[in-house]
Amino acid sequence: MSDSSFYLSIVATTRNDNHGGDLLRRTTAFVNSVYVQAKKFNLPVELILVEWNPPADQPLLKEVLPPPPADVPVSLRYVIVPAETHKTYRFASSMPLYQMIAKNVGIRRAKGEYVLCTNIDVLFSDLCFSTLAEKNLKEGAFYRANRCDIPKEVMDEPTHEKQLIYGENNIIRRLGNAPGHEALSGPTILFKYAWVARILNNALVAVWRLFHPGQFAHFIIDFMACGDFTLMSKKDWMKIDGYVELDMYSIHIDSMGIWSACALGMEQVIFPHRGCIYHIDHENGWESDDVIKTIKFLSDKPSLDYSIVHRAGMKMVESKTNWGLNKPDWGWANEKFEEFTFDGNV
Repeated sequence: MSDSSFYLSIVATTRNDNHGGDLLRRTTAFVNSVYVQAKKFNLPVELILVEWNPPADQPLLKEVLPPPPADVPVSLRYVIVPAETHKTYRFASSMPLYQMIAKNVGIRRAKGEYVLCTNIDVLFSDLCFSTLAEKNLKEGAFYRANRCDIPKEVMDEPTHEKQLIYGENNIIRRLGNAPGHEALSGPTILFKYAWVARILNNALVAVWRLFHPGQFAHFIIDFMACGDFTLMSKKDWMKIDGYVELDMYSIHIDSMGIWSACALGMEQVIFPHRGCIYHIDHENGWESDDVIKTIKFLSDKPSLDYSIVHRAGMKMVESKTNWGLNKPDWGWANEKFEEFTFDGNV
């Protein structure tokens, strides 16, 4: 599916509306981090920013974000999805950005052999990015990394190196499974001795399967914060038809993509704990909001209840079928959106 020398395309979506506060600053930190690490680990990257429904009273992101420096192996590509397209959706007035549909726009147009869908307020740990640069990814697998939330003060650090040090030392919360210990949760002491934890993990899974013969061991799949890091080959993204395109808020739609991969027999691979991504905490973040605030936030947005996603996902795995909800042109594949590309040393 690749028509380029890029091994990796990174896809994220945003708009210049200051969602969550400091949005432009967070996006700048994200873009700069990709520049630094692509050069450091010598990995040519296509970075796709899908600018969905850009506000008419604000400049486009290409006018305010830094382009890749001349010595950096990054091609920064903006895909502009205009307001006219956005307005075709029923709930366009209450949801200014359809995150997962926008990511589909990027997936369909990605030139890389592998496509990583993420968000614009993350920083990759060096171990995470160096793992990507090893080019040992494989088709038929989907890759997950833990998300570690860190204070927004990380952006006050003067260099990328110091930002990563700050992130490692100031983790607010960690979301995601432990690789090889997916059935275990609880105190970190469980993971101090890897071989002990692995034995416990395997024992728990074996006991569960003894009492649930033939059932899919859904509890070992890492659905946590999967919208921030889901990676697979472009061919596999095409196989699962990208994310399900629903006229709804994005919550749990990212998990539906993982269910698709499981149903179609793909293997889960989780990066090591230190191979995490750091998520810059912000206002209106899903994990940082209190429950009442979250309820108010969702009150005017149609959204999925996870129980129905889980039930449907289990049936899909049993029948080895996909959701079957997307049209063949998902991701607006046949639409010629306006694009702008800024190349570094690629």
